Amino acid sequence: MTPINIRFTRFSAFYSPLIMAIAGGFLEDEGLAPTHGTAAPGTSAIAGLLDGSVQVAQSAVSQGFAPLERGETPAAAHFAQINEMDGFMLVGHDPDPEFTWAKLAGKRVIVDHGGQPMAMFKYACHRSGLDFARIDAVDAGGSNAMIEAFRAGEGDYVHLQGPAPQQIERDGAGHIVTALGPAIGACAFSSLAATPEWLAGEQAPAFMRAYAKARVHLIDAPAAEIARAEQSFFPDVHPEALTRAIAFYQGLGNWSRHVEITRPAFEASLDIFLHAGRITRRHDYDALVVAPPKG
Repeated sequence: MTPINIRFTRFSAFYSPLIMAIAGGFLEDEGLAPTHGTAAPGTSAIAGLLDGSVQVAQSAVSQGFAPLERGETPAAAHFAQINEMDGFMLVGHDPDPEFTWAKLAGKRVIVDHGGQPMAMFKYACHRSGLDFARIDAVDAGGSNAMIEAFRAGEGDYVHLQGPAPQQIERDGAGHIVTALGPAIGACAFSSLAATPEWLAGEQAPAFMRAYAKARVHLIDAPAAEIARAEQSFFPDVHPEALTRAIAFYQGLGNWSRHVEITRPAFEASLDIFLHAGRITRRHDYDALVVAPPKG
């Protein structure tokens, strides 16, 4: 077995295509012995690629926008998509089957202030006809702090990835009112990144075979089966909440069958980041994205 180290930028059920490659034994079936971890707050998973301690990183093509804005060549290449749609949800204190985005005007919304989550949130408001400036966007810190603040009564809504919203619902502490994905549409949300040197090596084709098989299984298998395989990765989440999160993403269509980062999805992300003022110009697809390794 050949060791392979995988690093997540953040960890949630939203990234199940990569989690299942590990949890479902797909990497081991290809002769790879995976270890994994999550980047410390304030650090990038990409840094591990550059020092050689990590072979594959969960990232996003938008990670490469900053060096391109500075006129630099990004050090990492994005070779496969994880999610082709935003996976955040809005949770309110009360059920609201008639929710509209207009209801957020004048409300305190605990919003994830990370670069991409915030850009996507602003674009969801824009696409839904709501001026972001009309929201009181609360910065409560990282995901755990956001959850704690909402449970303590801070804010009218909170902006989270699964399975946190499903766990909050199960605990009777809130209710999912909408998902951002449909409001935004398909885009290059999260991706797998590696160095060009690793992508040209012997591990990359084996990894890609395992990852592609894991995606198909994730899409086709019952949510409860996927949740059982992943449960040890989420020790603080109730199995019912994890199952509901998996089923939610399956139904929403976050996980498409193709692994390529498509040009239309990339162009949509440029639209989103231009709208948010995070970039000043449209960047070249080929400067960041490469085809998945074959083998």
